[in-house]
Amino acid sequence: QVQLVESGGGLVQPGGSLRLSCTASRIRFSGWTMGWYRQAAGKERELVASISNGGSTNYADSVKGRFTISRDNAENTVYLQMNSLNPEDTAVYYCNLPNSIRSWGLGTQVTVSS
Repeated sequence: QVQLVESGGGLVQPGGSLRLSCTASRIRFSGWTMGWYRQAAGKERELVASISNGGSTNYADSVKGRFTISRDNAENTVYLQMNSLNPEDTAVYYCNLPNSIRSWGLGTQVTVSS
């Protein structure tokens, strides 16, 4: 079964940056589109960024221009660089395969607060 392990979250002030990482195991990583999702308290989980196996990226309007998704197929890892963070970005962030959702990992908490 695919394992997804997210890391890199934390507490950051508004305007700050964080870089999240997600390592996937038990999967032919390079063949899959990978995505970053987030779930804020009391809200549904949403897809915020995805990257295809060819490197094409897509972003939710709410993060476009501030977040950058990238991948390292040699390390089976997908990254999310988050800049200009604001309190509305506070959420638990998860990675998964948008075209074939697998069991969710524990996620990594991102809190944006002064």
